Amino acid sequence: MRRPIPTWSPLSQEVLADQLGAYDRMRAAGPLAESPRGVTLFRHADVVAAASDPAVFSSAASARRAVPNAIDPPEHAAWRALIDPFFAPARMAALEPRVREVAEAIVGAAARRQHRRGGRDRLPPLPCAPRPHGWAGKASRTSCWPGWPTTMPPHAAATPSAPPRSPRRSTRSCAQVRRRRRLGAAAPADPTTELLAATFAGAPLEEGDIVSILRNWTAGDLASMAAALGVVVHFLADHPEVQQDLRSHPARTAAAIDEMLRIDDPFLVNRRVTTSTVRIGDHELAAGGRVYLNWTSANRDEAVFGNPQAYRPEQHAPHNLVYGVGIHACPGRPLATMELVVAVQALLQATPGED
Repeated sequence: MRRPIPTWSPLSQEVLADQLGAYDRMRAAGPLAESPRGVTLFRHADVVAAASDPAVFSSAASARRAVPNAIDPPEHAAWRALIDPFFAPARMAALEPRVREVAEAIVGAAARRQHRRGGRDRLPPLPCAPRPHGWAGKASRTSCWPGWPTTMPPHAAATPSAPPRSPRRSTRSCAQVRRRRRLGAAAPADPTTELLAATFAGAPLEEGDIVSILRNWTAGDLASMAAALGVVVHFLADHPEVQQDLRSHPARTAAAIDEMLRIDDPFLVNRRVTTSTVRIGDHELAAGGRVYLNWTSANRDEAVFGNPQAYRPEQHAPHNLVYGVGIHACPGRPLATMELVVAVQALLQATPGED
């Protein structure tokens, strides 16, 4: 006999007021819960298993074609082969000086404002609410990396109400594609121009696929990266001992950032659709049902991490799901890591802390 799935309201005021606490309670109560939106998986083992089984948990869960996020094998592998080289180590190393220049300018301006207000040498009061859309998204990936103009019109700015694939970003991506096509041979040599010249299965990329990729890249900065840096700054402000450790040992910064994001993962969920009947614990999910992989909850699973608030970068690294797992693990992780490391190092250098 099929056991009924517990219900919950993921968008209720109670949950949104304390997402981490709500997810911790749901995970302790059981492996999953259902709402009108679909079934949410809370535990690390179940999330990893679902993310690693694209044959049963399909990523084609969106009404809009999203490259490569909503594409299943075997087509997915070909798209990743096209996209992944854009994030190769050599390309990230070439971009890093410009990102560092941007980060130091932003942090320097914030520090000067703090100094004029009579602040002490500590982290300035940057936007660092649990999941903000703050200063991190203004100039890094959106302008430096694809080669887009550094000045963004107000309608293109990220806001908490703009979903990851909003028409605003689609419009901006379409405009960039049209602009590059008009430039022809005079177009600058950057990832946007390179993407327009790429081929898939021996043919030029369709315009909709180009826009989808650019939309994914820019949304990753304007929303996800701003939220991630907000979480990291918030953690550092509450843990001066970690600040000092990273000032003394900058090589530890990347691992430290990953652990801060594990503790308070701003990348909440990804969607899947079941292609066949599947069991999760004592529950049965029917084919065709929508499933949400709750990364934030899985990254706090006591069965894997013990005390989810414990800061243990090296110990927790092998199980950290901040950038996903399986074939859909984030292709932009090298860029995201570089940006976050550079931003944090610039911030720590500008705020030497207390003696």
